[in-house]
Amino acid sequence: MKVKTILVSQPEPKVENSPYFELQQKHKIKIDFRPFIHVEGVNAKEIRLQKIDLNHYTAIILTSRNAVDHFFRVADEMRYKVPEGLKYFCQSEAVAFYLQKYVVYRKRKIYVGAKDFADLSPLIKKYKDEKFLLPASDQLNADAPITLNNLKVDWTQAVFYKTVMSDLSDLADVYYDVLAFFSPTGIKSLFKNFPDFKQNETRIAVFGSTTQKEALDYGLRIDILAPTPETPSMTMALEKYISEANKGK
Repeated sequence: MKVKTILVSQPEPKVENSPYFELQQKHKIKIDFRPFIHVEGVNAKEIRLQKIDLNHYTAIILTSRNAVDHFFRVADEMRYKVPEGLKYFCQSEAVAFYLQKYVVYRKRKIYVGAKDFADLSPLIKKYKDEKFLLPASDQLNADAPITLNNLKVDWTQAVFYKTVMSDLSDLADVYYDVLAFFSPTGIKSLFKNFPDFKQNETRIAVFGSTTQKEALDYGLRIDILAPTPETPSMTMALEKYISEANKGK
């Protein structure tokens, strides 16, 4: 069956040269964007109930742009003046670059990992006497706690924001040829909003092994999977599938 419409369960890309827009133009298909999940901040009162006093920590571990935003939001709510000597350990270049939204880069002590959380290990080990705070979501990947525990450093995890399922009730009567998912929570959101969802001819695209597992657990048939050696991104996987499905259009 040919593909004419795709719903991507993420916000619309802000860049004009997004591969999604190229895909849309090349194959003359319609691609809509709608986040199935969104992030909500935890307020300062709730964070205090987690026994978190920001003055206690000498280093902050930041795993995402959300972590950056919500750390500084909470600092502001708590009227905590962020000291210049505070150390920042950023999981990737992208996170470190985003940090510049809040701090003057050259004046701060910023340490950057390559990509995965484990890549921060040598840097954290070098400063093992610091008191580390890990501001995170309520759905933190297991690799962070495992890595930090193995390093035997003084660290604390705090929930600064939560991943929440979005209200999708307005999509009840809308049909798409392909639904693209990027997290297990996105799959959960589909079934929370539409408990009676039947896949029928809808093609399901998933990114990542945890998303794949969640889809299978809900009894979905997976038609498009990324990343693979041949298709390392979702757009490449969609491109490959559409090229085959729409042959002889």
